[in-house]
Amino acid sequence: MIGGGPGSFIGSIHRTAARLDGEIELVCGAFSSEAGRSAQTGEELGLPKERVYASYLEMFDRESGLAENLRMDLVSIVTPNHLHFAPARLAIEQGFHLVIDKPMTFDLTEAEQLRQLVAKTGRQICVTYTYTGYPMVKEARQQVAAGNIGAVRKLFVEYPQGWLSRRIEAEGQKQAAWRTDPKQSGAGGAIADIGVHAFNISEYITGLKVVSIFAQLNRVVKGRQLDDDATVLLRFENGATGVLIASQVATGEENNLRIRIYGEEGALEWEQNDANSLRLKRPDHPAQIWRAGSSYLGGAAKQNSRTPAGHPEGWIEAFANHYRNFAGYIRNGEAQIDAERDFPDVEAGYRGMLFIQRAVTSSGEGRWVDL
Repeated sequence: MIGGGPGSFIGSIHRTAARLDGEIELVCGAFSSEAGRSAQTGEELGLPKERVYASYLEMFDRESGLAENLRMDLVSIVTPNHLHFAPARLAIEQGFHLVIDKPMTFDLTEAEQLRQLVAKTGRQICVTYTYTGYPMVKEARQQVAAGNIGAVRKLFVEYPQGWLSRRIEAEGQKQAAWRTDPKQSGAGGAIADIGVHAFNISEYITGLKVVSIFAQLNRVVKGRQLDDDATVLLRFENGATGVLIASQVATGEENNLRIRIYGEEGALEWEQNDANSLRLKRPDHPAQIWRAGSSYLGGAAKQNSRTPAGHPEGWIEAFANHYRNFAGYIRNGEAQIDAERDFPDVEAGYRGMLFIQRAVTSSGEGRWVDL
């Protein structure tokens, strides 16, 4: 692991998710750019001192020199956005597979370079777009692919948060500080932090690519450097249209990502606040609620569920599905991976960065732009 030291929000989430199924073991790390803080984290995690490194450069150098059955197989990067690319490039060049938090890189140029490296080396990247790991999101994708709601016509996706309703980055809040700093986060604020999740889940469930967007990015809180509120109009490759809303100034809201997809013959609804349920609506029929863990679900939902019906699964488990499915890919190769064991790959990471860049351009120039 690179990053995830003292004060890290996402590092412990990654570690918990990775080990949930017993298929991945944390064996080494460079947990902080400060050697003492990295050593502290390694000690807390019970790692041997010789496998806790002062920098990721030292980690790659030392690990590459170990016998193949001893050295790390997979690198997980859990740093702020501006620190993704350099270790990611080095990991792939040295033959390691890679898990990386979203957005994949700091800017689109870096994303394109990683995309080319993956194609050249055969190494792969898993980008942790967490919400596509939920069983009922995978069920929704299978329902659309099977034609159960007909051709998609309209989509609404919203991701409201309220934690940035005031300028807490000026009060020393670490997570807010780097996410609102263009030198660390990149060109996008809310659009890059949560808007890209909404974009990713829209393309994932529908199986359709967004081909053009019209974005309005707002800085609602006075003095903030990046957008904290976004509304984006979407056009999909089949002619369907959509509306994406991502706001971190929705006062009182927590984290309820919600998506509604309307087809010619029916509609699907899913929201994280009731993640075990998928609502199916048809004309002249009562609405149905499909539940996680049930025998009538498709293979993808079953493969990515761990508990019986009526026992809620959550965000950690969705995160863990990406790690588990990616571990299967590493062991067995692409030929062994099917729709039931999918994960967000480098192409999903690239599409996310493309969306962020085009949204910033669209908002700045006040026009539709192509993806």
